[in-house]
Amino acid sequence: MANITNVKHTSQVQGNEQRPSGFGGDASRFIILAISAFVCFSAAIWAQTPVSPPSDANQSWTVTRESHIENVLPTRTVESHVQDGNRSVDRQSVERLGSDGHFEPYQDTETESVQVNSTTVRTITRIFVRNGAGARALLQTTEEERRTLPSGESRTERVVSAPDSDGRLQPTRREIAQTKKMTGDVEETKTTVLLPSITGGLAPAMQIEERQQRTGNNTEFKKTVQWLDAGSREWQVREVQQRNTKEEGNSRTTEERVSRPDYEGKLSDFSRTVSKESESPSGEKQSTVENYSVDMPGASRDGSLYLVQRVTSTGTTGTSGQQTAVQKVEEPNPGDPSAGLRVTALISDKVSSGPSGAQATRTIHVRNGGGEFEVRSVDTAKSDNIHVFQVQIGPPKPQ
Repeated sequence: MANITNVKHTSQVQGNEQRPSGFGGDASRFIILAISAFVCFSAAIWAQTPVSPPSDANQSWTVTRESHIENVLPTRTVESHVQDGNRSVDRQSVERLGSDGHFEPYQDTETESVQVNSTTVRTITRIFVRNGAGARALLQTTEEERRTLPSGESRTERVVSAPDSDGRLQPTRREIAQTKKMTGDVEETKTTVLLPSITGGLAPAMQIEERQQRTGNNTEFKKTVQWLDAGSREWQVREVQQRNTKEEGNSRTTEERVSRPDYEGKLSDFSRTVSKESESPSGEKQSTVENYSVDMPGASRDGSLYLVQRVTSTGTTGTSGQQTAVQKVEEPNPGDPSAGLRVTALISDKVSSGPSGAQATRTIHVRNGGGEFEVRSVDTAKSDNIHVFQVQIGPPKPQ
């Protein structure tokens, strides 16, 4: 892994862009890995684009981001979104710094989505890279069709293809998902994944079953993943995920457990996550997320779950509309895992808007080898759309 330090990631945004995500630190490998895992969570807290933008939101926008990381070639990402009636087109172009000091194309992604009718949506995504001559070459396509029935049931079929040695597209993965409303409060989704087989073509290789039930303020979710064993040709459970969410007034508590087969093939606890969120009468939002795992840094597995990370967040909205969030990350010291948690990172977010648009800033302080906190990342984003940035405290609400 490259040593990451002194990162500055700047985004210039027009329209509905959501967030930059640069970060860094030249502390130990463990801290870098820990912060990497945290950023996946903190993305939910960082400024986000609403799922359904207001009616006055821009229907077309562009985004330009630059990322500068030590020992890694700087990259620039340009994104655009165009909405025209029932058709939308999203483009993303990744460029990297060339030997001549100028940015050159590296990878392009194009996604076109069409609302065929009131029940059918078709989407195709194409990924292009540059070949040895610098010309665009198709790397992969993903075609998806989603149909919704009057009963509320839906069927989604997705096919991933890649060019063969002769340049002809060949399917490499196919997914078929069917969602049914069992009752008014129970929904089940069954997905079959087909992968290349030794006899040629695609054959069933994985099954995913999901069940969600709402009862009052409680939501229960269970997901089971099975793989087809190549030897016995029987389905083997590889993972079971269970989540329970309880809402009460302005508070929400979620507990999630993941089980996987142990060395004897028996399902056992692999990880556990407990999150608690609340909002005070004054509008201050608080969140605490604790992650437990069988893997404790600096220690061998013994089958038990250990607290390996705690993230505490507080968010407020000022009278002028400015939003702020402060997050504290605590993790064990791999050199002394039995000593408990210690603060490894401090993150602050600020979002403000005015007549010219909105802007967001994220600053990350990371504990260095001497135990002191240093600024490792300052990310900024700007938009001419004041509806773009929203600070969200805690993980996304389960659907």
